[in-house]
Amino acid sequence: MQIHTGFGDKDLDLRKCNPLHLRAVLEDERFSKCQIVLLHASYPFSKEASYLASVYSQVYLDFGLAIPKLSVQGMISSLKELLELAPMNKVMFSTDGYAFPETYYLGARRARDVVYRVLSAACEDGDLSIQEAIGAVEDIFRRNAMHLYKLNVANGSVSQITTIVDNSLSLSYVEKDVLFVRIVWNDASGQHRCRVIPAGRFYDIARKKGVGLTFASMGMSSFTDGPADGTNLTGVGEMRLVPDMSTLLRLPWSRDEEMVLADMQIRPGVAWEYCPRNALRKVTKVLLDEFNVTMMAGFENEFYLRKKLVSGEKELWVPYDNTPYCSTTAFDGASSILQEVYSSLKAAEIVVEQLHAEAGKGQFEVALKYVLCTLAADQLIYAREIIKSVARKHGVMATFLPKPDLNDMGSGCHVHLSLWDNDQNVFMGSSESNFYGMSKVGEKFLAGVYYHLPSVLAFTAPHPNSYNRIQPNTWSGAYLCWGKENREAPLRTACPPGVPLDLVSNFEIKSFDACANPHLGLAAIVAAGIDGLRRGLKLPEPIESNPAEYASTLKRLPTDLLESVESLAADKILHELIGDKLVTAVIAVRKAEIDHYAKNPEAFADLIHRY
Repeated sequence: MQIHTGFGDKDLDLRKCNPLHLRAVLEDERFSKCQIVLLHASYPFSKEASYLASVYSQVYLDFGLAIPKLSVQGMISSLKELLELAPMNKVMFSTDGYAFPETYYLGARRARDVVYRVLSAACEDGDLSIQEAIGAVEDIFRRNAMHLYKLNVANGSVSQITTIVDNSLSLSYVEKDVLFVRIVWNDASGQHRCRVIPAGRFYDIARKKGVGLTFASMGMSSFTDGPADGTNLTGVGEMRLVPDMSTLLRLPWSRDEEMVLADMQIRPGVAWEYCPRNALRKVTKVLLDEFNVTMMAGFENEFYLRKKLVSGEKELWVPYDNTPYCSTTAFDGASSILQEVYSSLKAAEIVVEQLHAEAGKGQFEVALKYVLCTLAADQLIYAREIIKSVARKHGVMATFLPKPDLNDMGSGCHVHLSLWDNDQNVFMGSSESNFYGMSKVGEKFLAGVYYHLPSVLAFTAPHPNSYNRIQPNTWSGAYLCWGKENREAPLRTACPPGVPLDLVSNFEIKSFDACANPHLGLAAIVAAGIDGLRRGLKLPEPIESNPAEYASTLKRLPTDLLESVESLAADKILHELIGDKLVTAVIAVRKAEIDHYAKNPEAFADLIHRY
């Protein structure tokens, strides 16, 4: 039985619509086996309804009509109150659409927005895990109603119809709309890899149980698909790639496919210690628990466009154009590609702040808006996928390799970072605390990054080719120093438009490139910052001109990958915070690449196809 409670028709007496008036009925043994649904979220008596659902087994809740009739905040607060006590398997949604189709559409759309906001907040507060929130969505929008209303009446038991509905959804509906789902991960060498699952099987099995993957996958390098010596990872043993359904994305360039990022788990719900996404989550949790701050990140993607030239039997990839920095001609020539890149990123809810031609021949940059660092790393992987795939669709290649041509400019993946306490930028200084525009928290965090930077480079500039890019006088940060608005420094504090001139809002790391696994790169930065905060580290004075002018007194950053790896090997802090086993594997992969490319320098030419 459905009972109207709370607001609704204009002829009701709201004083008598409090669901607590139903207690006599609910206590009556004659009705103890009934299933009673309280409609309209019982608004404004949502808390009372939640209480009844928590203590009476026969009471269920439906928040139709409250959505979309209330204000946005009213809808959110009403649903929050319903979920305060009520079990998740007792809450449902119906649009309560009537009179004209738009009410159905508004209800369906608003409900998804509101449920997303409420459950996201619950995840941030620690009330729910992401997987539990995804399960709650399925309960609220489908499963609870299926069980309660016995929508399987013509087909047998609930469990049977669940299978029938799931199979029918997966095989007949899903595969008409989506053919494949790519389960994507980024390995220790920074390469994007995926397992492709037919959509029916994905939605039926793989989205919850994942797919198996050999331990060796996190020991692979950029030159071979076997584990490097010393990683302690072999073909013996298997973990699970478990899709993070919050990252599910319909491919903007191929509408019959989807992709989703995966967590690496050793058993259900237990992270594998080599999982890059978990490594970043782990250190950001330490940052939040100990210092009550989170880190925001915004990446600048530099890449080259190249076109294929066939000369006899030889295939060459030549520059897309020959134009200078911020050239209008360059942008005009690539406009159709960049327009589709922008539209695809927008469809993926990745916000682009700027696009322009860079200084290299056929080089461009797409700068992304800063977001929470865990999300920024996810978005960076998707941004690279989108840029490369859209370029391929237009018959050209996009390569993010740091130095594809030793005689031209390098491509970085500069990252802008800031610290936040809720909605307050606490990296930025104030009248009470101002060290060259930074707060005390900002200075200590940046000092940690400064002192650990040689080790951090093994994560952020992780390939021998990376060091062909990090050279003096190339805006890539070759000396260990920092400076305000100094683009030759590896660490630049920034004062963008709108920020008072005596303050800075963020800092930029120049020595970060696209060979880096973004989750591991950011994890190393956070770990270094945590050490700075714990020990109260201080920055030296800033360098306010070209660091090359101080070459005799400034320490040079590692000139090759081996120096960075040796620094990381001795860095106990990064081993401790990121995880000794993962750091050991990373070091082994780096050493294998150092050895291979030293012996096979011609192999650099193939890397444009890998990055």
